[in-house]
This record gives sequence, C-alpha cells and structure tokens, in this order.
Amino acid sequence: MKPALAVLIAVAVGLVPGRHARADIYRWQDADGTIHFTNVKPKGGDAKWKKVMTSDPEAGSKAAAARGKCESCDKVAASDNTPERFHRYDDFIHEAAELYRIPVPLIRAVIKTESDYDPRVVSSMDAKGLMQLMPAVIEDMGVKDVWDPRENILGGTRLLRVLANRYDGDLVLTIAGYHAGPGSLAKYGNKVPPYQRTQQYLKTVLARYYEYKAKEPGKR
Repeated sequence: MKPALAVLIAVAVGLVPGRHARADIYRWQDADGTIHFTNVKPKGGDAKWKKVMTSDPEAGSKAAAARGKCESCDKVAASDNTPERFHRYDDFIHEAAELYRIPVPLIRAVIKTESDYDPRVVSSMDAKGLMQLMPAVIEDMGVKDVWDPRENILGGTRLLRVLANRYDGDLVLTIAGYHAGPGSLAKYGNKVPPYQRTQQYLKTVLARYYEYKAKEPGKR
C-alpha cells in the first residue's frame, strides 16, 4: 500500500507568484523518507536539493491539456460569489480525504483553483464541475453524475490518489499530473513539463495548499 501524501510531504514553500519571477522549485528527500520543497534557491548550491521545476513566465505555453480555470475561455464561468460556498461541500471533502488518504488542504486547493467552488463550471476543454473532470477522467474514475458535488469530489480525489501512487507521493508531480496529465510528464522524463500554464497552476495550487494546511485543525 502506498503511503499517504500527508505522511510524505513536509513543509517548505510560501509561493507568491510574481509576474517576472522564475518559477523554480527545489526538492529534497531526507533519511526518513519525508519530502521537502522550497522555492528559495539553496545557499551554496546545496547538493541535497534537486531542482524539479524551472520556467520563464515570459515563455509561451505548450500545454496539451488546459485544465485550469480560465475566466476568458470557460464555456460556463464561475458565478457563485457567496461566502457559504467555501464550506458547502466540507462533508464530501472530508469523506474523500479519508477514503483516498489525500490531505484535505490539497483537495480544497484544487477545488479553489479549478472552479472557485462553483459546481456548474465548464472549461473550454469540457472539464466539468468542482474539480474540473475531463470526459476521460469521468469514465476512468467511475463518476456517474459529474454534476453531483459529492461524486465530482470523490472522482477528482481518486485521481489525485492514482497520481500520488504513480509518483510515489511526490506532491509537485501529483499536482502537475492532475493538470497536464501523466502523458505530458512522461514525455519529459516524469518531470514537470515546461508548460507555462501547468507551472502557473502548480504554483497556485501549492500556495493554496500550504495556506489551507496552516489553517487546518492540527495542521493536517
């Protein structure tokens, strides 16, 4: 059985995406198997840290799958602005987290980034619902009704679990795989692909993950 992401991933980054900042992320696995991430370049080129992502924000995007929320091109854009939406699906989020051993803050970060907690969103690529599930994912994850918030959250979280297993609990690769798809990562040696949209998505989800993680009871 693969270990839970929450066990493998430890603290490291506070990401504030800047317009002209390079999106560099470094990774280090300690002797206990805990994976650490940081966006701060290690002093003196510390050999234990490995750069797992680098990009130039000015470079063009070659994303094969535009999964992230795109306000200018969504077929159905997010329109629910009520503050209640952020906790409307808490029971489903906690159910999915427990079932698939994925941290609650990660599920929240993906939902916030993908749909801003509006279950009616449809992207230009036909990704649907809270976790923006693509048609192939809907079928592969056994989702019967993509518009049902519970089923959508369970399906999206199951995909996160599948990806976490595939990448041995690596948070960066799990998030990148959710956005661009495993095929894109495989094309670049199972590393984060040099797609501007995917790398911006990764920065956003990571930033929200650590923000929500800090607010969780017991810092789950």
